[in-house]
Amino acid sequence: MRVIAGTWRGLRLAPVPGTGTRPTADRVKEAIFSRLESRYALDGANVLDLYAGTGALGIEALSRGAATLVSVERNRRAAAVLAENIGLCGVRGQAEIRIGDVGRELAALARAGARFDGVLIDPPYESGLAAPSLASLGGSGMIVPGGWAIVETASSEELPQEVGVLQKVREDLYGDTKVLLYESRERGGAQRDDG
Repeated sequence: MRVIAGTWRGLRLAPVPGTGTRPTADRVKEAIFSRLESRYALDGANVLDLYAGTGALGIEALSRGAATLVSVERNRRAAAVLAENIGLCGVRGQAEIRIGDVGRELAALARAGARFDGVLIDPPYESGLAAPSLASLGGSGMIVPGGWAIVETASSEELPQEVGVLQKVREDLYGDTKVLLYESRERGGAQRDDG
């Protein structure tokens, strides 16, 4: 597991011991960030990483120019590895780790008035956690207009076309992995679909 591009390109990240955490394959990670960089500006972005695991997706965003990262992980063992990986990059001042249930942490962030340009959502496959996370985000006002949410799920999982202000603009399959891109839009705004 490594950082693919940017400031820490090639940096090897520590894995979580055991089989409880599934890392994103390099080709899927590259596809995600190619899509994001072609459509949005990562430079200076404030990013939220849900179900962060080792932090590979969030660290990739920082490596490619994101300004801040808030990572949420409920597993303390995974969170310890996440902290280790953030330490390897020397970005502790740019990165915050929140250990706890994603739903509760999202509610706390919303109450605090947190705002993000983009959100990375990579729950355990077939867990049923992606849809409620999207629902919480879609009605929270935490994603800025024009902001984005990327969801990585099993290819068999179905997610809605629209959730609050979030509208699906792209869906891609990579073997048993599905990657969905949602965009935060004002109600009644025109929808662009390029996929």
